[in-house]
Amino acid sequence: MDMKITQSGRKQYTVEEKLKIIEEIRENGVRLTCSKYGIYPGSYYYWKRQLLTQSEQGLVRSYNKATKSKVKLLEKQVETLKLLLAKEKLESRLKDDLLKKKYPELRK
Repeated sequence: MDMKITQSGRKQYTVEEKLKIIEEIRENGVRLTCSKYGIYPGSYYYWKRQLLTQSEQGLVRSYNKATKSKVKLLEKQVETLKLLLAKEKLESRLKDDLLKKKYPELRK
């Protein structure tokens, strides 16, 4: 393997290396393969989850950082839209109730 070691001592694997390790773990088991490459089993399970949820794009390190900030922004927007929708529904219900009280003959 031609992994890259950063100044802080962290190992950085390429997407191909991660895929190879995942495949080897499927064949030989987690404990044996993780000790062979010097990675934590948690790293393997994280890679596996990323692979299942986001395909090979999930294994790219920079892709994950970029999407996390986008996801947070989108979650914030969704929450705001949910609040606006709830407010509109409440106002509509109040208007209907007021109309029913004011014009009881129009009720079915």
